This record gives sequence, C-alpha cells and structure tokens, in this order.
Amino acid sequence: MPKQTLVFESPVQLSVQNSMLKITYKDDPDNVTLRAIEDIAIILIDNHSASLTTPLIGKLAEQNVAVIFCNERHMPSSMLMNLDANTLQEKYFRLQLDAPLPLKKQMWKNVVEAKIKNQALHLKSLGKKHDRLLKYATGVLSGDSSNREGLAAQYYWRELFGKEFIRDRFGEHPNDFLNYGYTLLRAATARALMASGLLPSLGIFHRNYYDAFPLADDIMEPYRPFIDQIAYKLHAAKKKKLDKEVKASFLELFYTNIPFGEQMVQLGTCLTYTTASVAKFFMGETKNIAYPRVACGS
Repeated sequence: MPKQTLVFESPVQLSVQNSMLKITYKDDPDNVTLRAIEDIAIILIDNHSASLTTPLIGKLAEQNVAVIFCNERHMPSSMLMNLDANTLQEKYFRLQLDAPLPLKKQMWKNVVEAKIKNQALHLKSLGKKHDRLLKYATGVLSGDSSNREGLAAQYYWRELFGKEFIRDRFGEHPNDFLNYGYTLLRAATARALMASGLLPSLGIFHRNYYDAFPLADDIMEPYRPFIDQIAYKLHAAKKKKLDKEVKASFLELFYTNIPFGEQMVQLGTCLTYTTASVAKFFMGETKNIAYPRVACGS
C-alpha cells in the first residue's frame, strides 16, 4: 500500500491511541479519526494551533515519518525526522565520511547529467527547444567542472518561462510555486535518504553551514523538473495564489506514476529506489544513481 501524506490546516490535537495516530479536531472534539502510522510517509502541519504529544513523536520516528511544520506564510519551514531509520546506518555514515573526492565528483556528474536530461525532456514535452540541453548533458565532466548545470539552468528557465523570468527563491511569481514544491521534495528526499541509512547532512556537492540537508539538496536535483511541470501547468492556467488547490497539486505529484526504467512507479517510491542506489554507490556496488525520467507525453 502506498504511503500517505497527511495535511492539517485546522487546529488539531495529534496523539497516539492503540499505536495508531489519533486525530482530534479542536473545533469539534467529538470528531476523532484514527490512522495507521505505518501507512504514513509525511505529515504536514499548516496551523499554529495544532499540537502533537511526545509519545506520538516517538511513534512517528519509529516509522520514519517526516513531520513538516509551516510558518506564518504557510510555507514549509522546519521538519522532524528519525535519527535511527536503518540498521546499517553506522556503516553508511562511515562510508559517507570517508568517501574520497573522486567518488563524490563522479556521483555529482551522475546527478547533473540526470537533471539536465530531465530538463530537456520537460521542454520537449511542451514542444519547446531542448537540443542544447541534450548537448550539455553529454558534456558533463567529473564534478561538473565545466559548469554544465549552470549553463543548462540559464537556457532552461528562459525557454520555460520566458526571457524575463529569473529563478530566485525570493523572486516574483511563479517562484513561490517552485519554492513550495521544492521544499516538499526536499523533505521527501531527506526521509528516503534516512530510510536508506544515509545521513542527509553530509552532502557530495552542496555545502552550507546553515543547510541541514545538503545531501537531500544534491540527490533531489533530477527530480526538480517534475515540480517544474506542476508549476508550469498552474502558471499556464493563470493560477497566482498559493491556495489549497495549488498545494494539493504538488502533494498529488508524489503519488503520480512516472517512468522509472521500464516501469511506471509512484514518485515517492522512486525516491526510495534512488536513495538505495546512492547507498550502493557509496559502497562501490554501482557507478550509476538510479533516477526516473520525465515523460514526454505528460
């Protein structure tokens, strides 16, 4: 059964009853719902009057459930995660810490190639020019020393949203849509990394003193075009406000089947396949990180 994402936008009391998640709506105390914790992947809390009990936090950690909290602007801002989600964690942590620079550079080459290819496929699916991106993808060097990722990004955003668009976290619309989608993707990637025994705080490329999950930022890169697809469709539909309908569109993406190898797999499950291959890369069992691809017919 696919894991679920639960979103709470009203005042609720979240607790444990018979090892299940008990949901009590504060505005209607008689309205109580029970959900199996093992069926949950992510809980997103977007109401400052919502509360969780300490026993529940422990149960959620046991099942590797990521709990995301939103700020007053209704944007995801912090997250609770399990620190003991895999029995081989200590082994993988040591491999991450001891990983030689050439290995990290090869991993980053994998990531950049996959990202640019998916950007190209996204543009192709929209009938836009994309051949230059395919050339960039074939020219990625170890560690992306020739900055093909940066060149591809300039071309990609110009073709996708027009010459006037600048991708900036604090930029104008539709940057707000992209920010929301990327934050959800980051949380889901961090959760998948923990489930694979990897420490999200040890990145292979991204390094920032204030960044708690640089490895998630690294590994999620080829998944960004899937978020871009949603943002583009919403922008084309003249959606301007980050309302419930828009947020739901991004959340639904994680349960959408996308091409992974010869199969169609839910994006949330694809993340677990990807992070498992990252663990194998650190162990020297593979030289390729497994990623899904954007469907040109989407």
